[in-house]
Amino acid sequence: MSRMISSILMIGSIGYFIYRYRFRIMNLLLASTWLRRLAVASMMGLPGVKNKLMQSVFGRPSEW
Repeated sequence: MSRMISSILMIGSIGYFIYRYRFRIMNLLLASTWLRRLAVASMMGLPGVKNKLMQSVFGRPSEW
């Protein structure tokens, strides 16, 4: 029983640490070129994200 409680506390502590320093962790990870490329490639592989980004960057087609 105490092992289960200590596991829950440990997971909660790690989760809190990741949440509190999420932007520092993300900046640290994305400082690496190949990790940044991997992140961008995986996000662009999602159709909804890709469509929204393309509409935001290039706009919608104009209607004549």
